[in-house]
Amino acid sequence: MQRNMIETVMGAVVLAGAAFFIYVAYQAADVTSGQGYKLEAEFGSVAGLSNGDDVMLSGIKIGRVIDQNLDPITYGARVVMAIDTSIALPADSSARITASSLLGGNYLEVMPGISDEMLAAGDVIYDTRDPVSLTDLLGKVVFSSGSDG
Repeated sequence: MQRNMIETVMGAVVLAGAAFFIYVAYQAADVTSGQGYKLEAEFGSVAGLSNGDDVMLSGIKIGRVIDQNLDPITYGARVVMAIDTSIALPADSSARITASSLLGGNYLEVMPGISDEMLAAGDVIYDTRDPVSLTDLLGKVVFSSGSDG
């Protein structure tokens, strides 16, 4: 009987520890339900960008990517992002997908324009730059150096 009680207590301690670590991971990940106003950006390619990736402005997180879909008319990739309501972006802002490191992981970087007019919820950013593929760049370097000689 004593052994069953110890096993039960130890099981409860393990479950409590697991619940604590899940809570800490959830808090550290800053998972939100897409709070803020929604903007869209149209890209030719969104390779490497995932839902939940950060939206950054001057290195500061201002939002999160909440959806990606294909525009059936232009066949462009539409990225929907939730931007913090305290941030007002000029209407001539641009966006680009940037690698956060050489090992992978991308984020969406917004570069503010100079317009006095601000983007409203549901507006689309058309001034975008697609991500640079490191494998394409490496291929160009490797294959172009062999043809010069």
